[in-house]
Amino acid sequence: MEELGQKLSFDAKRAMVNELRRSFEEGKTMGYEWRVAQLKAILRMMDEREADFMAALHSDLSKPYFESFLHEISLIRASCSLFLKQLKHWMKPVKVLAAITTYPSTAHIVSEPLGVVLVISTWNYPFMLSLEPVIGAIAAGNAVVLKPSEVAPATSAMFAKVFPEYVDNSCIRVVEGAIHETTALLKQRWDKIFYTGNSRVAKSIMTAAAKNLTPVILELGGKSPVVVDPNCDLKIVAKRIVVGKWGCNNGQACVCPDYIITTKSFAPRLVDALKSTLEGFYGKDPQQSKDLSRIVNSKHFARLTRLLDEDRVSGNVVHGGQRDEKQLFIAPTIVLNAPLDSPIMTEEIFGPLLPITTVDKVEDSFSVIKSRPKPLSAYLFTKNKKLEEKFVMTISAGGILINDTTLQVANPDLPFGGVGESGFGSYHGKFSFDAFSHKKGVLSRGFGGETPARYPPYTPWKQALLRNLINGSIITLILVLLGWPMA
Repeated sequence: MEELGQKLSFDAKRAMVNELRRSFEEGKTMGYEWRVAQLKAILRMMDEREADFMAALHSDLSKPYFESFLHEISLIRASCSLFLKQLKHWMKPVKVLAAITTYPSTAHIVSEPLGVVLVISTWNYPFMLSLEPVIGAIAAGNAVVLKPSEVAPATSAMFAKVFPEYVDNSCIRVVEGAIHETTALLKQRWDKIFYTGNSRVAKSIMTAAAKNLTPVILELGGKSPVVVDPNCDLKIVAKRIVVGKWGCNNGQACVCPDYIITTKSFAPRLVDALKSTLEGFYGKDPQQSKDLSRIVNSKHFARLTRLLDEDRVSGNVVHGGQRDEKQLFIAPTIVLNAPLDSPIMTEEIFGPLLPITTVDKVEDSFSVIKSRPKPLSAYLFTKNKKLEEKFVMTISAGGILINDTTLQVANPDLPFGGVGESGFGSYHGKFSFDAFSHKKGVLSRGFGGETPARYPPYTPWKQALLRNLINGSIITLILVLLGWPMA
């Protein structure tokens, strides 16, 4: 029966993808008007169903309503508005210089859609991380399948119910489900796969994509470090670290600070500032705060508890540590000097635990970061411009932010994406349009401007002329333009 169910699921997904491909090949998604209509429909959906999506986000993550608006709804509104403003310009062919060797000619680059693309979303920002790549794919003129995360079931169900009411179902579909459905989807032929999630699943996606040589974009995570130089404004630093860690889905975000590196002498002051800020933001009993999300499910609660209860870590807790499994609550927790080889310092935390490791001088932090896989984000707090320059030039990361945390994702003119184990490929703004487009080079020539030296037999004179022409000789170009004999 299970094999029969898998075959039926595979057949259904194949039929759906074939239908989408027919729509794409008929040219439904190519025109500017179709793309704009879908983007406007998504904006209308947010206007009319904002409360429903925010309720779903609260159901899935106990996400504070204002945080849902600030980090999910408002960002997608801004993204849609940007695309509507810029899309016509982005779709235009881009003229480029033609080479001397093709004179006379014109050259330009055409952005064409890839075809039928699959977007596999994740659970921590299930609204924003579903729609941001989908918007890019639609704007680029593709047919799209969105697979929301089953770990955020309420938001997934909202997409399945509401999205078809607004967008063109002959070109855009939502598929719900877990491993079984995702596996069936990955067996289909796609023109691109966009995945947000963890590296374990990413490896399976790449394996499946390789069968059809399907290009992929992987938005993963990793351990994003925060280097705090004693030469900083400590009160501001504490506020920006706290809001970037616990104010972003209670640490369940790929760009959240994962660990801090500071000097041994400065660490006590930093810990005290973080404690004071946490109490100011969330009160003495953070479980009563309405501004903290909960852990997404019991599986992740157990994972975080394991990190915290490890023998070499539990004694190093200097703040927080309280938990309530029934409420899926773990208090904002600070750990000082956990061993560098402990799981909390080697695994991505993705939760409300923040370890601090210390070094003799702040420059020593660079070697700590470079000894680990390249992070998705890297943060530095300092007033020292030379240290800032060295950090930017020395540390390889998906993105770098100086003197704040997480805000880099809000700038659509910056590419967002990882490097190495934190993923590859980027999106946001124009980078999303490019991510789902093929840049087709077009060279156009007339029937004039023949150069006999191009054709055999290659006499010594022709060879000399062509060599000089290819090497960019100005004298040769002048001779050609003057009609110098080339036989």
